[in-house]
Amino acid sequence: MKEADNILRIFIETRQALNEGNSFKIKQLSNQTTHSATISQDPDNIIVAVLVYAISKIIERENYKNLEGWDEFYYNLLKNWDSAIKSLEKKDIEEFRTILGKIRNSINRIGGNMKEYIQDIFLKSQINKAFKIYEHGLSAETTAELLGVSLWDLASYIGQSSISEGNLNQGIPVEKRIKTAEEFFA
Repeated sequence: MKEADNILRIFIETRQALNEGNSFKIKQLSNQTTHSATISQDPDNIIVAVLVYAISKIIERENYKNLEGWDEFYYNLLKNWDSAIKSLEKKDIEEFRTILGKIRNSINRIGGNMKEYIQDIFLKSQINKAFKIYEHGLSAETTAELLGVSLWDLASYIGQSSISEGNLNQGIPVEKRIKTAEEFFA
C-alpha cells in the first residue's frame, strides 16, 4: 500500500466528519484521495476514494436515517471504520483490507429498499471517481480497469459530461508558441 499515512489521516478525518454529520467535509477528503490515487495508481487509494465518496453521499441523504436498516448499517459502519483506523495505526495492511471488505459487505445484510439505495450509491460512486481520475489525465481504459467499472459505463459518463478528451489534450496555440520561442531566443 502506498501512502498508508495519508489513508490513515483520511480515515481519521472522515470519522470526525461522520460524528459531525458533515458530508461536505467527507466529499473533500474523497477528492484528496482521488488526487493521490491518480498519481500513485494504487488500488488501495482508489478503493478508499470510492468508499469515502459513497459514505459522503449516504450521509448527505437525511431521509435514509428513517429507513429500516439504517441503525444497523450505521453502527456497523462506525465499528468497522474504527477498526480500520486501528489496523492502519498498527500498520497491518492486510487487516485493513479485510475491514474495507467488511464495510462493503455490510450492505448485503441490510434489508428493504435501503440496500438497493446504498448499492446504487456505491456503483455511481465508482463511476464518478473513475471520471475524476480520468479528468486527472489517465486514459479511460486504464481508469476503468483500476476502478473495476466497465469501459462502457465510464464512456457513457464521460459523454454526458462537459469534458472531452479533445479538451484535455488541447495544446498551446501555434501563435503563442512562436511568440514564446522568439522571446526566449531574443
